[in-house]
Amino acid sequence: MRHGKAFNHLSRKRGHRKALLKNLAIALIQHKRINTTLAKAKALRVYIEPLLTKSKNNTTHARRTVFSYLQSKEAVTELFGDVAAKIAERPGGYTRVIRSGFRLGDGAEMAMIEMVDYNDVMVSASQAKDPGAARKKTRRSARRKKQDSGEPGGDTTTQTAEQE
Repeated sequence: MRHGKAFNHLSRKRGHRKALLKNLAIALIQHKRINTTLAKAKALRVYIEPLLTKSKNNTTHARRTVFSYLQSKEAVTELFGDVAAKIAERPGGYTRVIRSGFRLGDGAEMAMIEMVDYNDVMVSASQAKDPGAARKKTRRSARRKKQDSGEPGGDTTTQTAEQE
């Protein structure tokens, strides 16, 4: 039975699928942006995001683990060098999948998968739109601001003590 085994097999046997994802991951690391089918892009995102997370921790064990997935010294060197430095502050979501229409030959839905921090147009646009985006906002800090400002929803016992 297939209960709980929900991932896209991409109409390939296990060895062929692993080789495909390995080659797509190497291409994405080297070129920062690749065009492929939507199904392959979504499968690649699931495959490469944990590798990108491991690259933040530059240890021998992490390098060997990533090398076991990629089997490319050049890709591992670039991943732990340039790429890891760019994604160091990002907590996740290192890749973006953008649909780009249908292929003429067979009508397959195409997509572009790219590393988020390497798209200069979108990075600069998001920083220009919200200059305070670097600060992390949490719900807890919003509640604390309500209490300090005396807005409704704050703690009334602390407000009366401050007023007296």
